[in-house]
Amino acid sequence: MIACRKQFTDTLLELAREDKDIIAVTTDARGSVTLGDYASALPEQFVECGIAEQDAVGISAGLAHSGKKVFCCGPACFYVARSLEQVKVDLAYSGNPVTVLGVSGGVAYGALGATHHSLHDIAVLRTFPGMSVCLPSDWRVTRKLVKFLVDYDKPCYVRVGRAAVPDVYENDDFPFEVGKTIRILDGSDITIVATGETVYHAWQAGLKLKGQGISARVLDCSWLKPFDTEAILAAARETGRFVTVEEHSQFGGLGAMVCETISEHPVPVRILGIPDENVVHGTNVEIFHHYGLDAEGIVKSVVDFVSEK
Repeated sequence: MIACRKQFTDTLLELAREDKDIIAVTTDARGSVTLGDYASALPEQFVECGIAEQDAVGISAGLAHSGKKVFCCGPACFYVARSLEQVKVDLAYSGNPVTVLGVSGGVAYGALGATHHSLHDIAVLRTFPGMSVCLPSDWRVTRKLVKFLVDYDKPCYVRVGRAAVPDVYENDDFPFEVGKTIRILDGSDITIVATGETVYHAWQAGLKLKGQGISARVLDCSWLKPFDTEAILAAARETGRFVTVEEHSQFGGLGAMVCETISEHPVPVRILGIPDENVVHGTNVEIFHHYGLDAEGIVKSVVDFVSEK
């Protein structure tokens, strides 16, 4: 298991050694982001802004406008709240191709509570014209993503967690294309769509469900914008119902995007996410279990849902 944040910065350092236009910007967060090795190896390609996320986004926009390939890195909860206006205006509206890496996203900060959770980021950032949004599911997806983003011509928000993540893919032999889902399991009874760190749990749930006689299709929806409407519509036709799983509010995120996509050809959808409440305190593992976002909870939701037919 490898933490996506570590794979992200390791890959970035590898690429930056060969490309002097790659710049990493951070806000007193080189430890959180795991940028220490990068800063030591390439100090001339590293910008430390201190605890000033709004300034960091503005500086990143200026560097990108000057032709640099910029990665603005720090805790997700600050970049999608404190500096949200700068992300909207300086990046999305102005078309500056900066990648914002939000680390410790979702409920990764655990016991620090609601002030440090980022459970609204998908809902907000997908409404910004020109802004892309991606939540990689494991370190192999993260590595492919970084290599792609170095030359991406649009601003992009990437959210990763904090801890090491179980492998979803056993090798690099899987398709990775902007705006496309990856089908992990095939099935005909129901489709489970997940994003980010919930993908592993959805995959494990799909395997358990097959043992119970339920054929579940499982989709890794790392790309949330652009969104793979084609795969969702196909799943609606071919499986007839969805369970969506996300480390995000139940409002405005992946579940809402699935519902919007199939609104003219509706099928039943059950959204698994964080309800309208401040999250209980605990580790991210405990929080996932409490809200039914782990494999056990997903299996229970699917079995209950299918039994309603």
